[in-house]
Amino acid sequence: MATQDSPASGLAFEQPIYDLEVRIRELEQAGNKSAQTEDQLRSLRRELAEVTRKVYSELSPWEMVQVARHKDRPYTRDYLNLAFEEFVELYGDRRFGDDRAILTGFAKLDQYKVMVVGHQKGRTYKERSACYFGCAHPEGYRKALLKMRMAAKYKLPVICFIDTPGAYPGVGAEERGQSQAIAENMYEMSRLDTPIICVVIGEGGSGGALGIGVGDRVAILEHAYYSVISPEGCAGILWKSGAHAEKAAEALRFTSKDLLEFGIVDTVLEEPLGGAHRDHHRMAARLKMFLIKTLRELAQKPSAELLEGRYQKFRQIGVFLETPVV
Repeated sequence: MATQDSPASGLAFEQPIYDLEVRIRELEQAGNKSAQTEDQLRSLRRELAEVTRKVYSELSPWEMVQVARHKDRPYTRDYLNLAFEEFVELYGDRRFGDDRAILTGFAKLDQYKVMVVGHQKGRTYKERSACYFGCAHPEGYRKALLKMRMAAKYKLPVICFIDTPGAYPGVGAEERGQSQAIAENMYEMSRLDTPIICVVIGEGGSGGALGIGVGDRVAILEHAYYSVISPEGCAGILWKSGAHAEKAAEALRFTSKDLLEFGIVDTVLEEPLGGAHRDHHRMAARLKMFLIKTLRELAQKPSAELLEGRYQKFRQIGVFLETPVV
């Protein structure tokens, strides 16, 4: 647990990091500028970097889930503010209403004009309630598809930021066609005639993530996860109790390293030391470099090649042979 001096949002395994940060802050605030104090500060900062590197290189799958859910982690709107030059938000699905859990709009990234679609969780409790903690309703997925079709019409690439524990599971969402909306999005994205880049920036849970997750390139941040179900949901099904979430996280094999090995994602984006929640600006800069490089690469491909590559990419996921081909 976090100490009185450490942030209330601190994760238990980060306690050695917080302890060192407190000691450094106390020395800095003491006002003593002697050579001995400066040497001590340099030593503590080196130790802090080493401890942080060690802690984050040994994260268990469950600890990685906790990092992906960290309340200070950058969300879609943060990346729009830090990595993009302009953003004009678009609202509504023209059928039911506007879902705040899905953020859509025109944006400019370097020399590229793009359409951005992403999950949004919100910072304050009021914002989180309005966004349903990033769990989108059918109107959210219909809004996303409407804007992506508009992007294809005007030959704008689509960038999707995935960060959701799953689609909203309420009765109203089911009555309005939640599963059909997600299925239609996946089908239409597979044949959308424009480049699509998907990035898992935090949580990638179930069909709620797949609803905006079909693209030519799929990337994931180092400490994010992408899974068919949340650890708690898996534990509830297999062991009839959410108390086994840590065991479920081990079994699901949903970390960025596992996903790259299985061919589910194409790229793992390295996070700043200590996670993206510790340095929004550096993470946004790395994300921007990846997006520009990938847009440049995809822009050179003919439309037919782009669509065929996207189709084959997702058709091959999960395919395996019991005996190797001779």
